[in-house]
Amino acid sequence: MTAATENTERNAAAAALVETGRSLVARGLSPGTSGNVSVRVGGHILMSPTGISLGEIDTDSLSLLDMEGRHLDGLPPSKEFPLHVVMYAARPEAQAVVHVHSPYAVAASCLTPPPGPSALPPLTPYLVMKVGQVPLVPYAAPGSDELATNLESVPQEFSAALLANHGSIMSGPTLAAALDAGVEVEEAARVHVLLHGLPAASLSTADVRTLTTKYGTTWDV
Repeated sequence: MTAATENTERNAAAAALVETGRSLVARGLSPGTSGNVSVRVGGHILMSPTGISLGEIDTDSLSLLDMEGRHLDGLPPSKEFPLHVVMYAARPEAQAVVHVHSPYAVAASCLTPPPGPSALPPLTPYLVMKVGQVPLVPYAAPGSDELATNLESVPQEFSAALLANHGSIMSGPTLAAALDAGVEVEEAARVHVLLHGLPAASLSTADVRTLTTKYGTTWDV
């Protein structure tokens, strides 16, 4: 990729990242100055900065990092940049990462997870179809190397996870896909929290297997 081509792609990615941040705030998924978004551009990560609402960032306030998380240009990145580095390193197909503190995902991350590979059970087909299993990552302080290590150490395959007592993180082949995954995780978490403690029925193992086969998602059953 030439420098001119990468610069053009970076400008387009910056505009898309800003729009994604605004969408997350408008949907109520990123309260206050919480949450962060990044996109992979060539051999670099373009990321939302620290301390600014995702609804207020612009293309001049973004942070540029290399794939190891070293800050190269722009404002200082979100302290959660190690999580993004881990997600990209583990998933070559991932081109975007979204991390939010959306209310129901946070609530679900505080509950004892159900048996099985996912902290969000397959109560409806849509999480299975659109995202797949969502494991629970053990708690560590936000922004810490320990939290990134905990994320890196999750044994099962996933494109989205709950961070215990914290929030959710999703990757996708595009920013739009990562945003859609965040919306679906929040909705699945809402249903899970509303039904918590009630005698709810999840999808059967056979139903889950049929959906993952058709839609190419992962659920260890």
